Amino acid sequence: MRRKDREMNIEFGLEVIDKSRYGVISMIDEDNEPYGIPLSIVRDENILYFHSAMDGRKVKVFKKNPNVSVAFIGETKIPENYTKDELDEIVKDESKAVLLISSVFTTEYESAVVKGKIKLLEDEEEKIKAMKLICEKYTPTKMDYFNIAIKAGLKRTNVYGIEIEEITAKRKKYDIHGEEMKWGRME
Repeated sequence: MRRKDREMNIEFGLEVIDKSRYGVISMIDEDNEPYGIPLSIVRDENILYFHSAMDGRKVKVFKKNPNVSVAFIGETKIPENYTKDELDEIVKDESKAVLLISSVFTTEYESAVVKGKIKLLEDEEEKIKAMKLICEKYTPTKMDYFNIAIKAGLKRTNVYGIEIEEITAKRKKYDIHGEEMKWGRME
């Protein structure tokens, strides 16, 4: 990671994963071409779970090359570090113009990137557990219908796990005074 001053710890990365609505899984296909797709992913301890159809491009890729990277994006926003009057003053002094680049034309963000290996789940109990976790995250108000749905659909669904081998996390965030909060500073 080039910007070590924005690096966050593993616990922060796990929080980003848990609150992210999706993860983008990246892989190399059979033609040595990059291939990435967004997926609904849930984490349980050190395992990421997702499901898919039983056939298709990614299923074929996973069989040939199980190595993947998954990127998660947490909260993002455009900071309002200066009022219009303050910005009008900044542009009067060219030596302060760098503030426009670093503190105005920028984005606050949180991200986590995981490296791991794909594993097709074979054990029915583990598949059901994974699917239940996915459904609890994405459709929590529909869980009364889970048992019927899983009975009808489990045999027509691939369920995968990715054991987290490496995780990196990064953040850019400003405090209430417009100062960037560097590594280790939470508030």
